[in-house]
Amino acid sequence: MALKTPSRLKSVLLASIACSSLLCAIPLAAQEASALPAYVVEEFGTPPAIPTGSLSKSLTQAVDTAFIQLVTQGIWGRDQSLALEEVASSGDPRLAWIISDLMRFTHGSQMNVEFIEATSKLLGKDIDRTNPWGDVTDHLIAWDVPAPPNYLAVKREIFTSVVPGWDKIFVEGDIDWRMVSWGGVLIDDRPYDTTDDVCNCIPAADNPDVTSAEDATWLKDDDIVFGIEVNGEYRAYPRQIMEVREMVNDTLGGRDLGIPYCTLCGSAQAYFTDELPTGIERPVLRTSGLLIRSNKVMYDITTHSVMDTFLGKAVTGPLADKGVTLEQATVITSEWGEWKKAHPETTVLVEELALGRKPDFRNTRDANGPIFPVGDVDPRLPVHEDIIGVITASGSPVAFQRSAAFLALKRGAKISVENIRLELDAGGIRAVDKDGSDAGSHQAFWFAWSQFHPDTRLWTGS
Repeated sequence: MALKTPSRLKSVLLASIACSSLLCAIPLAAQEASALPAYVVEEFGTPPAIPTGSLSKSLTQAVDTAFIQLVTQGIWGRDQSLALEEVASSGDPRLAWIISDLMRFTHGSQMNVEFIEATSKLLGKDIDRTNPWGDVTDHLIAWDVPAPPNYLAVKREIFTSVVPGWDKIFVEGDIDWRMVSWGGVLIDDRPYDTTDDVCNCIPAADNPDVTSAEDATWLKDDDIVFGIEVNGEYRAYPRQIMEVREMVNDTLGGRDLGIPYCTLCGSAQAYFTDELPTGIERPVLRTSGLLIRSNKVMYDITTHSVMDTFLGKAVTGPLADKGVTLEQATVITSEWGEWKKAHPETTVLVEELALGRKPDFRNTRDANGPIFPVGDVDPRLPVHEDIIGVITASGSPVAFQRSAAFLALKRGAKISVENIRLELDAGGIRAVDKDGSDAGSHQAFWFAWSQFHPDTRLWTGS
């Protein structure tokens, strides 16, 4: 039995049941297939109806036996199997969210086989047994199945039983906890500027050592780098390093930066972490080990506030209470040869930060599509199509298909939307304002940009 939860939490969960935490009589309208985009129904089928009202006393007890006793006491036997059968026959797909969360940590067990059968019945679908957790979660996301009431309390107990360091992460906020899943790694909870210490996590780098372009003989001209310029100072962050570190806290051009890289969504971003309102300390960004629709969940180690990685907005904790949203700087995805030719004065992170590894996740692990659940994806572009994303002065998100934009710019074409104009820079593309100032653009996979900006405009050149 891989899943254990401290028994002291049992009273919390049982009290929740007593006040109908999972099962409160909160009317929910039946899910209507017509409310979903046609492409969702085409790919995932017609969603199940969601019953309204509370559950029966018998079903309430079945949920207690099947899930609460499992989480709080680590019990799974005949009684739990029978209770799960009753849950599966209930016709309430909301309960599939809890089963999905448990499936993430019970892969390969006999219990997981029972979970597959239960979710198949709840969702009215034959679940893909090669990746059952992913298939169940994809359907729940795509169909926008509501979570059961007080879902966060139960989910918190499940996740913190596995990684206790998440106890400060799983709190109320402007975040959809249905979408949060485990990325398979532990939280990086090392204090600021102790990133030389070994951790069983994805290790961020604070104040990384750099060298000149001339001395960076370890880099090949066709190696991918993420280039950043601040106040006339240039720095390259090699992808070989960022795929290992995924987070850098740095200072460039006199400004403090937090630089997350999400390998799963092909996106390096840069956020200014200084010049914040009085009384707010510099956020120090770390990787939590959690994901939202295959995008990393980052947090501030100082306040344990969760930050939306794509938007730079604090969604939980003290920083969310203060309404903090970080300003974004442009990141140019280019090749090292092009970047150093255009900016010979650039500095670059030292090879030692790669920790002896040279991964290329984009062309290996993720080559056939997202490896974690993302639900539905806007079909206007392939999921892994590169785009240049930016927010206009009016607040409208715009995505430019990178391949089309690059060819058009090379031909001398002008590309602009509202106040935004694209230009070539060091073999990559940046977005600038009408006056040529930085507009805070970055490159990403289409699936990632479109799910965090579902109302995005799309430029394809046609």
